[in-house]
Amino acid sequence: QVQLVESGGGSVQAGGSLRLSCAASGYFAMRYCMAWFRQAPGKEREGVATINSRMETSYADSVKGRFTISMDNAENTLYLNMNSLKPEDTAMYYCAARSDVVTCGISPTFYHYWGQGTQVTVSS
Repeated sequence: QVQLVESGGGSVQAGGSLRLSCAASGYFAMRYCMAWFRQAPGKEREGVATINSRMETSYADSVKGRFTISMDNAENTLYLNMNSLKPEDTAMYYCAARSDVVTCGISPTFYHYWGQGTQVTVSS
């Protein structure tokens, strides 16, 4: 079992920055995929960024060049650095994980473990 706990959300003005963290505990395979998703009210959960155990990353077009996903294996902590935030980035942000794979999917159904979410609100 893997437990995920997000932190770092908050309220910022457009153009600001936030750093989200996701602390992972429990069994963690050598091969894994981890991801950040977000869900705005009335919308489906969408993938924001993924990273695998090889540190290969991918991003949604809407956040490329603004968000950076990273993983500190020593601390078992996933990060999402968010810059140049826009009001449309407002959502609940979730981290997700799946063990024993390195080709990361972007669908929520691909991931087996989820955190409880952290709210990000960007005002104009």
